[in-house]
Amino acid sequence: MNILQLVHTCIRSILRNRMRSLLTSLGVIIGVGSVIIMVALGEGSQRAIEAQITAMGTNLLQVMPRRQANRSGQQVMMRSSAFTKRDIQKLRDESSFAAAISGVIQSNANVFGREGNASVSINGVEPDFLIARNWKIEQGYFFDEEDLILRSRAAVLGRTTAKNLFGEPEYALGEQIRIGTNYFNVIGILQSKGASFGGNDQDDVVMLPLDTAMTRLSNSRNINSIVISVAGKEYMEAAQKETDLILRESRNIIDGAQSDFDIVNQADIIDMASATSRTLTTLLAAIAGVSLLVGGIGIMNIMLVSVTERTREIGIRMAVGARKIDILFQFLTESVIISLLGGILGIGLAFLVCNLMSAAGIPTAINPLVVTAAALFAAFIGIIFGYYPALKAARLYPIDALRYE
Repeated sequence: MNILQLVHTCIRSILRNRMRSLLTSLGVIIGVGSVIIMVALGEGSQRAIEAQITAMGTNLLQVMPRRQANRSGQQVMMRSSAFTKRDIQKLRDESSFAAAISGVIQSNANVFGREGNASVSINGVEPDFLIARNWKIEQGYFFDEEDLILRSRAAVLGRTTAKNLFGEPEYALGEQIRIGTNYFNVIGILQSKGASFGGNDQDDVVMLPLDTAMTRLSNSRNINSIVISVAGKEYMEAAQKETDLILRESRNIIDGAQSDFDIVNQADIIDMASATSRTLTTLLAAIAGVSLLVGGIGIMNIMLVSVTERTREIGIRMAVGARKIDILFQFLTESVIISLLGGILGIGLAFLVCNLMSAAGIPTAINPLVVTAAALFAAFIGIIFGYYPALKAARLYPIDALRYE
């Protein structure tokens, strides 16, 4: 029997029991679909996390004061050593890898506009902040060095803040906002950034010139953090080491002493988040893969029943010249076709579910390699779990098979 005849015979046998064949392949359908969906969810969430972190800035280093414990009697107090403009200027003068550097003062305050008020994150920053954080202006313009020197009462709003204070972001440009007793002119609206990696709305923000925020809001020369955009991803590690050396010298930290600041490398955050997501995806795919094994057991069970039902047919085939290898390949091919049919239907189910989830706003990313691997694994399941029933059929004695009732 040639291959075409074999496949034709197997398909005809499967179609004689359509419903049973479909139910037999149901475990494989669910298994293949589950594996593809789980991996697609994992890869989709991983890409979404990477996009959110990348949106925070291009090749970003964030330098923050380290909080240290101070024991006083029975109380433990936390203190942190803030940065100064001298630290930032020294970084600008001596850093070889920095493309943009900005000091940042952060606080929360009630901000009042013409249409309402809201509790908003207030950021006092320098002009390079937009470059470091990969942010763009949608309307108006951002403040410059002159605004910094003159301590200009200029403000740039995120879209959420502009909408809350003025009804629509477009109406905010040229208007005034009030923070405490201070009034500021809105000179620009930022492009939307959406939620951050931590889930906070990055568009709910007011940006002021750093020196203005120092004198009019915080009444302090201390800076909460420093953001640095590195010239290239390949320089991240070198830039981190260089930044550490420059700041230790600027802050008079002697050799061997612990630094009073921490440097957070954005690339490390992405790698850590990706590794966690990959681990979770692998775990979910492995759990979903168990249903493939269950489906294989179902195929074996039904094929054993099929061998029993078709014992006389096997005897007749052997009597007219069919060899044991022909019987073996016939039942093995049936098992593989049923399993492959389940794999194809499972792939279709996975694409349908992933499209529905994407339409609902849940990020998914179907990997073609995973789809191919799932289909091949389905065929492999058919071979493994179909081999024993096929072997049992091939080992039947023709006379015994013909006598079987």
